[in-house]
Amino acid sequence: MARKIWTGSINFGLVTIPVGLYAATEDHSPSFHQYQRGTTDRVRYKRVNERTGDEVDYGEIVKGREVDGALITVDQDELDEIAPGRSRTIDITSFVDLDEIDPVYFQRTYWLAPNAKENHRPYDLLRRAMEQTNQVGIATFVLRGKEYLTAVRADDTALALNTLFFADEIRDPGEIIDDTAGTAPSDKEIEMAETVIESMTGAWHPEDYEDTYTDRVERLLADKARGVEPAAEAEPATDSGVIDLTDALRRSVEQARGTRGRGGARADELGDLTKGDLDKRAKELGIRGRSKMNRAALEDAVRDATHGSRAAS
Repeated sequence: MARKIWTGSINFGLVTIPVGLYAATEDHSPSFHQYQRGTTDRVRYKRVNERTGDEVDYGEIVKGREVDGALITVDQDELDEIAPGRSRTIDITSFVDLDEIDPVYFQRTYWLAPNAKENHRPYDLLRRAMEQTNQVGIATFVLRGKEYLTAVRADDTALALNTLFFADEIRDPGEIIDDTAGTAPSDKEIEMAETVIESMTGAWHPEDYEDTYTDRVERLLADKARGVEPAAEAEPATDSGVIDLTDALRRSVEQARGTRGRGGARADELGDLTKGDLDKRAKELGIRGRSKMNRAALEDAVRDATHGSRAAS
């Protein structure tokens, strides 16, 4: 069960809603310890004085930085004294339209939940009002000694708190991209690109996407534990880096039209189904190995089985 990492309240106007804060995501990336090759000996890091080579006790370490050519050091106690105090409230100072916030500003997501049953009504009132107006509440908030700019927004069933980057933390893309490089695409090329995008447009189903690298790492460890030699992954195709844009767009449009032509309405219908709906249809069609298929494979299997049953009839 998710652990509450902060308790306080949301304030907007004269309304106060006691809430708890929970992490909305969890990291499933593979984690490892370090060992010396050929042994079971753990490798540890030590804090070492680079001049003397002696190990330094943690309590003897201070932080520092050069200022005007001189090294200035500070103790953790000095930093703690000027750190902002822990927030007891999330005070919404303004509401803005969600569409006005560029996604580049979003940093991390937390869930906000009412602390008690009697708090559900004002909590749901705020959520529904923001959902219907597409507004998010802007507030500053201190968590673990760091001040954050945040946006409180309405999700389908809960309030979410997004920490945001401050404006001076966002890099200007103009420093990276030279707008004067090359020639602008023609109207025909833009039209062809729009056709390709339209042919690939579908509903957003995040459950259709899987962390295949983590699965491969877990399989590698399991194979090695059984003494099985792991199979190497195929090398990706080499990209020459040189393309004929117009030709690539033309062939992409032809491919998109061909896919629509072969699949027809049935292909579009399957493309709109969730993985759960596809699995249910696959079960009805007697397709085996469903649990090991990703969404794309499941859709192909259902399509093939459906066409096969029609042909048989």
